[in-house]
Amino acid sequence: MSTNFSFSFAGDDIEDEGEPNPAGAVGRPAQPPPRPASAFPVVGKPLLPPTAHSLKQMLSQLPSKIAYNLLDVYLDDGEKIQLPRRELWDVRVQLMAEDGGAGTEPGLGNHDVKTGVYEGGFKSWESSVDLVKALLSADFLTDVDVALRIIEVLQLVTLPNFILCWALHHRTGTPMLASALFSEGELELTPKVLRAFEEFLSARNISLSFFSGAWSTEFVDLVNPDRIPLAGDDLKHGTVILGAETIYSPFSLGAFTQTIFSLMAQERARGHAAEALVAAKRLYFGVGGSLDDFVAKARELGVQVVQLSEETKGVNRGVVHCSLPPRQLYATQSDASASGVAR
Repeated sequence: MSTNFSFSFAGDDIEDEGEPNPAGAVGRPAQPPPRPASAFPVVGKPLLPPTAHSLKQMLSQLPSKIAYNLLDVYLDDGEKIQLPRRELWDVRVQLMAEDGGAGTEPGLGNHDVKTGVYEGGFKSWESSVDLVKALLSADFLTDVDVALRIIEVLQLVTLPNFILCWALHHRTGTPMLASALFSEGELELTPKVLRAFEEFLSARNISLSFFSGAWSTEFVDLVNPDRIPLAGDDLKHGTVILGAETIYSPFSLGAFTQTIFSLMAQERARGHAAEALVAAKRLYFGVGGSLDDFVAKARELGVQVVQLSEETKGVNRGVVHCSLPPRQLYATQSDASASGVAR
């Protein structure tokens, strides 16, 4: 069951610049390649092992310059904010340079999603924008420190976008950043810029921890704060887990749900607040996943779910807030399922 499929959603935030495969090619059928490890449960494929990635190492592997554009996000009150994101063609150029022009990653071709191979992380999706809106309007975020645990497309998109947001926000009054942004739509990642980024994080006790791999018990063990100390970990803090477009496949729904609620239960056992915001479409046509299925699964596990927003224009989608009920109630109502959640 490793059939490839692609989404064909319309919208300005969906990027798909791949070239179609040449038609009519004739030749000896190629031998099927060995099955690669998958981040999602796929029949017949091993799971991608969870791995931690060093910020220092990732910074050292960045290119000397990145190109970006600004994504317009309109809030409910009409206010417009702009989110910088690395250009997809710039990612392609970097990959081709590193591969000697041999080819690009599957996500940069003409597929939006390829089951078990590429899960859409290079591209911007509608629910990601919904999640940004929910974060900006959620009052509860003012009471907790947000811990970002990023899983996908870390080196090529996630880290560059972090740096872009920081540089654009602080360029006023910072000549070094103004100089690095001298060309519109480009940021030079000079050694001074990268050092300033690290110093900014250190001065504010911000720790960025990057992880990749399949959602699993092993993944939960890897992101355990007891193994990876966080800056300012002696302070009282909370954890907010963010997920967007992560449940389109029924294969991934169970693993994702179990993983995030295991993390929440793990944090609560330490006396920390823990909650999750999940943004998704009501139904992924032709694929089978749905936000309603996620909500039902979460409630089966004894989790409280509240809808924060709903979008009915175009493809129906929503954002839900998930939290664990008080400890005593959770232990009473969820004993049957807690073995799969609490550790």
